[in-house]
Amino acid sequence: MTTSAVRSRDEKLTLTEVCEELKVSRSTFYDWRAKRRAPRCIKLPNGDLRIRRSDLDHWLDDREDAV
Repeated sequence: MTTSAVRSRDEKLTLTEVCEELKVSRSTFYDWRAKRRAPRCIKLPNGDLRIRRSDLDHWLDDREDAV
């Protein structure tokens, strides 16, 4: 794996970036989080959330419909 590939998998996304990618509102994301249905998050000391690219990708893979 190249350095850039490792870096992109370890990239920390902002909540805004994740919501834009998923096309959901912030309130929907927080609702999922409250119900423990959101991807794993990192809570920073200032309260902001970050989501690792690899955690988001894994979370999406787990929700893929295998029809």
